[in-house]
Amino acid sequence: MSDDATRVQEFFTARAADWDSRFPDDGPAYAAAVAALGLRPGGRVLDAGCGTGRALPPLRAAVGPSGVVLGADLTPAMLAAAVRAGRDGQGQLLHADVSRLPLRSASLDAVFGAGLISHLPQPAENLRELWRVVRPGGLLALFHPIGRKALAARQGRQITPEDLRAEPHLRPLLAGSGWRMTSYVDEDARFLALAVREG
Repeated sequence: MSDDATRVQEFFTARAADWDSRFPDDGPAYAAAVAALGLRPGGRVLDAGCGTGRALPPLRAAVGPSGVVLGADLTPAMLAAAVRAGRDGQGQLLHADVSRLPLRSASLDAVFGAGLISHLPQPAENLRELWRVVRPGGLLALFHPIGRKALAARQGRQITPEDLRAEPHLRPLLAGSGWRMTSYVDEDARFLALAVREG
């Protein structure tokens, strides 16, 4: 395992047990972000870096019982927390690194990534791997339940000019990985960038 992956695992392992209780009011924001994807019954969707699986219930509701919902995470402790919360009943959980997903190419309609982009060790390559598993015309949602400014304030820091989530950085990063950004929202109540898979 790379040093970057080890750091991500250590960070989330230490926080897995109380992750949901730290952010108890995020459910409506997750549901609204999933709704923005416009998933249809029978669709196939991946929650990349699913953590405790908070997106799995609205993803399941969107694709219905005939759809496929997958949740992939690098940290076993977060997946265990998803099971304890009963969210494994909403989708299949995979212990997997988003840099090497155990999925066929073009097998999904969409990827949902909550808080994902800031934890990708090689963002361009990792976004390209997400591109690989989504069909042409499929969608990507990069989401956080609060915006960049609010998140920085919560963490007691300033937004840096290098922040990958800033639109002038994120748009070309996505484009270089095969995605075309179709909308970008960064407000106190949410961060949501939507993109479509080209090629």
